[in-house]
Amino acid sequence: MKDQFVVPARLKTTSFVLLGIGLLTFLIGLFVFNDEHGATRFWAGILQNSTYFLLIALASTFFIGVTTLAHGGWQLGFRRVPEAISMAVPVLGGILLVVLGFLIFGHKGHIYHWLNPHGDEILENKSPFLNASFVSIASVITIGLWSALTIKLRKMSLEEDTWSMDAEAGKRLLWRNTVWCAGFIVVFALSVGSTTPWIWLMSIDAHWFSTMYSWYTFASTFVSGMSLIALFVIYLKSKGHLVYVTDEHLHDLGKFMFAFSIFWTYLWFSQYMLIWYANMPEETVYFQPRVWGPFRPIFFLNLIINFVTPLLVFMKRAPKRNNTTVAFMAGVIIFGHWLDFFQMVMPGTVHELNFPWYELGLGLGFVGLIIWITGNQLAKAPLAPKNHPYLKESIVHHT
Repeated sequence: MKDQFVVPARLKTTSFVLLGIGLLTFLIGLFVFNDEHGATRFWAGILQNSTYFLLIALASTFFIGVTTLAHGGWQLGFRRVPEAISMAVPVLGGILLVVLGFLIFGHKGHIYHWLNPHGDEILENKSPFLNASFVSIASVITIGLWSALTIKLRKMSLEEDTWSMDAEAGKRLLWRNTVWCAGFIVVFALSVGSTTPWIWLMSIDAHWFSTMYSWYTFASTFVSGMSLIALFVIYLKSKGHLVYVTDEHLHDLGKFMFAFSIFWTYLWFSQYMLIWYANMPEETVYFQPRVWGPFRPIFFLNLIINFVTPLLVFMKRAPKRNNTTVAFMAGVIIFGHWLDFFQMVMPGTVHELNFPWYELGLGLGFVGLIIWITGNQLAKAPLAPKNHPYLKESIVHHT
């Protein structure tokens, strides 16, 4: 019950190297992209990465919230892993707010065309919510609530380690967690599940809209978030930690990765099929550069990596219980959905496909930041929430 993690020197070094690559890439981009087209790519790359990795970290808070409301106990053996990952939300959220501030108040109309409607009837009709004041205030409130609730859930979990437990204390613990997690899920549903992806990402192509876009974005980041949790669980197991986590838990994580890869594909196909079937210019304009234009290779590579590969690998039971296979597929899925966000942002901004050295370099920097934050958070408390009433359920869990 006193499973305490100490950040290995090698993990620290890895995180610092990746952070250094990200910072160096940012500085190179700052000096290399000195014309209008370059400035567009500079900001588009930062927006893509900061949004993607923030939503991946937020997926850990969502995982804690939904399993708590479902009174699930199977995940308690590794709950401190998503808790630690989720603590990247305030940092990544702060970065994204700075980025949005530069884009909105720096009048970067080449990213968000609605900043300069210039008599465009469609943009003017959307101006009640696509305007600098609304987007900036909504973003501050949203990221503020995500951060505050994430910190609260983590703080409550650490406090409970010091409680003197009895039946009444256990009931109070469960009720308190349920109330706060329910509050987070409401905020999550009203933001990630509806409005936030519209104003941050869909509004890049402001003449186009899709009612499935938010759920499509959620599916992409949730399966990536589950993959990130699986990677840290496997890493900790390889270091002799998480003694109560078995192949049964890994199997369930693999099932999440498999199931939400299929769910993402369902949304991917439905969004594309309905627009293709309608064949209306204001709808098909979004897919023209992605399916028939310069981003065609990314569009179909996206489908192969994020659907075909998980389907073929995870269809059978055994691969979902194999550490090496799950770790490899977790990396593939995270990269695959990074490509998904790449093709969400780039066709509406830079309009041409370049080798993404800049975007990949920034992405590695964000990966390093998440590793550094997660490692430090894991070291702050025992890896098992010893006082949780459902911990025994996790210890004896089997699928």
